[in-house]
Amino acid sequence: QVQLVESGGGLVQPGGSLRLSCAASGIIFSINTMGWYRQAPGKERELVATITNSGSTNYADSVKGRFAISKDNVKNTWYLQMNSLKPEDTAVYYCNAEVYKLGYSVPLDTWGQGTLVTVSS
Repeated sequence: QVQLVESGGGLVQPGGSLRLSCAASGIIFSINTMGWYRQAPGKERELVATITNSGSTNYADSVKGRFAISKDNVKNTWYLQMNSLKPEDTAVYYCNAEVYKLGYSVPLDTWGQGTLVTVSS
């Protein structure tokens, strides 16, 4: 029933910016943490950024100071503002979340299609 839809990717020059969106639907349980992941060619999927229900954020070292994660609880949507983009940021970006269930935080057992970000001149 859970559905995640990523959008906002595209082709951008080095130093440019993009804003990714994740629209979630069908989530019955309360969200604990929202996050963004990415998978570059030949690489494992990595966690890029997270934001907790209280608004606390965390970032991978590779994107600190350049990316910012935010959320809109009313819309059940979260975002990834990507600035000062580098070719190394090229990847398919995915969103996901953890929800509270029976007093524990558990990951959603689904993934969206992802959105491709290509940083190239």
